[in-house]
Amino acid sequence: MIVVYHHKNKVVDTNNVDLNTIEKGNTLSMVEFLIALAKEHPDEILVWCHIKLKEQLNVSEIAELFHHKRLLMSYNPSESSCIDKRIGYVEESTFININKTVTYPTWQMSGLVGGIYGSALLALKNEVIHDKDFNYFLCSLAKLGMPKGLLCYSEPKFLKHPEKESESPKVNLFRLFRFVKQHYKTRWVLLLLGNLMIYERKFPVLPFIFSFFYRNRSNKNINVEVIKVQSSNKVVEKATIDVIIPTIGRKDYLYDVLCDLRNQTHLPVNVIIIEQNPLLNSISELDYVSNESWPFAIKHTFTHQAGTCNARNMALMQVTNEWVFLADDDIRIATDFFQKALEGLAAFGVKAVSLSCLQKGEKKAHTNVFQWGSFGSGCSIVFADSLKLCKFKMGYEFGFGEDGDFGKQLRNQGVDVLYLPEPQILHLKAPMGGFRTKPTLAWSNDPVQPKPSPTVMLYQILHQTKEQILGYKTILFFKYYKHQKIKNPISYFINFRKQWDRSVYWANELNKKE
Repeated sequence: MIVVYHHKNKVVDTNNVDLNTIEKGNTLSMVEFLIALAKEHPDEILVWCHIKLKEQLNVSEIAELFHHKRLLMSYNPSESSCIDKRIGYVEESTFININKTVTYPTWQMSGLVGGIYGSALLALKNEVIHDKDFNYFLCSLAKLGMPKGLLCYSEPKFLKHPEKESESPKVNLFRLFRFVKQHYKTRWVLLLLGNLMIYERKFPVLPFIFSFFYRNRSNKNINVEVIKVQSSNKVVEKATIDVIIPTIGRKDYLYDVLCDLRNQTHLPVNVIIIEQNPLLNSISELDYVSNESWPFAIKHTFTHQAGTCNARNMALMQVTNEWVFLADDDIRIATDFFQKALEGLAAFGVKAVSLSCLQKGEKKAHTNVFQWGSFGSGCSIVFADSLKLCKFKMGYEFGFGEDGDFGKQLRNQGVDVLYLPEPQILHLKAPMGGFRTKPTLAWSNDPVQPKPSPTVMLYQILHQTKEQILGYKTILFFKYYKHQKIKNPISYFINFRKQWDRSVYWANELNKKE
């Protein structure tokens, strides 16, 4: 491990390198110096630290933090980032509103303190080598690398007392517009300008114009998969698995799922089935649960209360083993599914993955492992202890948003969610059970129908920044126009604002549900 201490973008001290290297660093920027070090020491962890934090640097913890070579981590206790918070106007992802108290996935890097393996830096440097702004360089590196499989985190363990030191980067609209131009499609630059005009009454014409002097950056030539991953984190010990499956009216499909589980090379210990039937006086139709012999225990619960949020919460309370596979009742999996999934978890040293789940004939969009922006409540495997403080919020019942909310709960505990392209799940998208009843939503008779759906608004209110919510509002305004009947723009604007307000009202009502 090599630690580089810097001040005003220049090297002022290092450890584990000779004096000639330090003298060379005095003539180079931090970016140039780190790349030079990476070429000489590709297998070393390269750590940067502002000189004022030298005594705060938690050197003894750093080697353990870098449990494999495909990692980029940094930390700044300040709520501000190098890229202004108004980036939320153009990005809705979970990587914007981050929890600084835990290890949290984000591309928002900091030059205050952080680290990367030399080999990972070399795999990514070509697109960003000309940056002189160290903070900008790191953010760009992470933004380009994350979709390709570079795992990027805000990591408070870099500092002994992370709450004591803070550096708030100055607001810089030139940097913000440049970043959007270089890392998003050009239309997002226009949208950023529009949002600043609408919501902040600002017209930053110079930052807008100057952004077009920068070329877009592409990650097409980035290949971090050449860096082999084998985590030193021992997350898989017992390798015991519980499967939870909510089901309603899909007897035959569920039977096929159980048969796939029965044929696994690595068998689950328990299969927890929550069967729902809202019809009064109805009884279970799953006769095969008790009529057939299964190589695992089946914990079967029958309830008249419909809803997957409630069903999954009931199942989570019955988990007793090390890992939990959250499954749907209309999927098919290969015989080596659990074996391969556990190998993936062990290789990356993570406690939550969502797996590729496609319909027949559907083409896989992603072929590499990367940090997933959401969560799949029917296609994920999670470390059981990480679920103890999580539950599916009942406000999302019969709507959308529970997956994203659950994933956010995990991340706020310091549990990242990776996407694994293999093993793959086949999603049959089976027809709904014949006895399903359409739920009556609280806002069904509201004279002003909420837009967006209150469950979608609930997620926005609970987990997004103010800028993200307003950016979403702008996009929805334009997208929704062609799908509704009011074509007069002024009338549409007035009606949209009323619908938005009703959505906020009902979302707050949903938030009261336990």
